[in-house]
Amino acid sequence: MAKQLPLSIRLRDHATFDNFSQADNQQLVSILQRAAAPDDGDTTPLYLWGAAGCGKSHLMQAACHQMAARDEVAVYLPLRDYQLFSPEILDGMESLPLVCVDDIEAIAGLREWEEAIFHLYNRMQSNGSQLLVSANTAPQGLALVLPDLATRLGWGLVFQLNELDDEQKMVALQARAAAIGMQMNDDVARYLFSRTRRDMHSLFSLIEALDDATLVAQRRLTIPFLKGFLARDLTPLS
Repeated sequence: MAKQLPLSIRLRDHATFDNFSQADNQQLVSILQRAAAPDDGDTTPLYLWGAAGCGKSHLMQAACHQMAARDEVAVYLPLRDYQLFSPEILDGMESLPLVCVDDIEAIAGLREWEEAIFHLYNRMQSNGSQLLVSANTAPQGLALVLPDLATRLGWGLVFQLNELDDEQKMVALQARAAAIGMQMNDDVARYLFSRTRRDMHSLFSLIEALDDATLVAQRRLTIPFLKGFLARDLTPLS
């Protein structure tokens, strides 16, 4: 498991760079891999944004996993769960080589949180530490009450994470199934893809549930099995 401060946040084991379907995001993935290399020397802040389910959290956690492989400490902080913390949790984080702040839009409008992140940004820059931030919109689109924070977030490298098209999602779906030892032929993949949510987080979560279900039933993943599974636990269409 990746080394973190004791925040009771477990990184997903499969959220690695190797398990990410890059498609049109090769440059961004390469930059993130370099950012998660403390001896690289370049600690320019990085801000990535994109629609829900396009892989932002996966990439943030992948950076933490890469740091762990180098025996370095990283922090992954999902601000969608900000109610579980207080802004003071950011105190001292500038001493760490990598801090990943996910879903910053969740605290937009909360001045205390915005000011805490603003000061963390400045401290990390002064300390030469790497800050990664993700959101569902570009910095200027955040509904922040602190204009200086929006300005800071736009100072570094800003990347939009391109969502996979349907064909690329199909390939990623089958690759994920293969990675956990489950065979998924084209017909099964098309059937599943046409009847479930199409964001990658939902698709990967469904793959894990199907893996458990096939193991319990001692069955292969076929369309008849899939029909029965979806009838019991239907994931609505997006």
